Amino acid sequence: MTSSPRALTHDGEVRLPFAARIPGVAAELMALVRQEHPPVTTNHSGVATATRTTAAAARATDLTKVYGQGETQVVALDAVSVEFRQAQFTAIMGPSGSGKSTLMHCMAGLDSISGGSARIGDIELTGLKDKKLTQLRRDKIGFIFQAFNLLPTLTALENITLPMDIAGRKPDRAWLDRVVKTVGLADRLKHRPSQLSGGQQQRVAVARALASRPEIIFADEPTGNLDSRSGAEVLGFLRNSVRELGQTVVMVTHDPVAASYADRVVFLADGRIVDDMAGPTADTVLERMKGFDAKARTS
Repeated sequence: MTSSPRALTHDGEVRLPFAARIPGVAAELMALVRQEHPPVTTNHSGVATATRTTAAAARATDLTKVYGQGETQVVALDAVSVEFRQAQFTAIMGPSGSGKSTLMHCMAGLDSISGGSARIGDIELTGLKDKKLTQLRRDKIGFIFQAFNLLPTLTALENITLPMDIAGRKPDRAWLDRVVKTVGLADRLKHRPSQLSGGQQQRVAVARALASRPEIIFADEPTGNLDSRSGAEVLGFLRNSVRELGQTVVMVTHDPVAASYADRVVFLADGRIVDDMAGPTADTVLERMKGFDAKARTS
């Protein structure tokens, strides 16, 4: 598989199409970008974020997930109701076994639902056949996991555009250029995964999730396999995708520092939401998590 020659210049950087570089046309395109993506503001923590909207990118209502039957039955999610608003970065935290990954998997259509409902935008996931779920995940959702899941024989650019190639969709070159710039990959597009560091490979995974302009990105421990410096870079890119590109990101993490990059932290315990924190810092998240540890020791 080869990338379109129109996407690359001699130095491997993605450029806007020729028409977009004509004076006047470029200005019109940038005006459209500004209309599509919310303006940047600063929250009470001093962190620049995209202006919030009231619409929900995803919503769960009385969501229940049960594994097993009888004496072996385990209630992983117990009537959870939550919404994730557009252009917001939300972290999901909780002790091991709290249901945080299960919540993400159910809301992303990766696991079935025992009761209640889950929606991506206006689409109800309950009852969707496998083909429709696959189409929903392909067209509406971006995924980032601990494992980078890059094909070793493809270049960074080819890995980024692979989902759209499989779907038979042409990438929006102007948008792709913006995504590549946001994650800092312009000089690495011709490199294969073996030629990239772990942090750079995860940046490729982030760009791949952003490139198709999904309604929401679900990230499951995206920095779990990275050192602290590379992890901070990836988290910064995710935050920038929210504030600069208007993306919606939901991230499962166990790390208070990672959660501090989010606009909001939802805490789960025993399959239920027990707290919802706006403007988190590493210290406030850590203190909340210590409360879970103290409860576990006394229960």
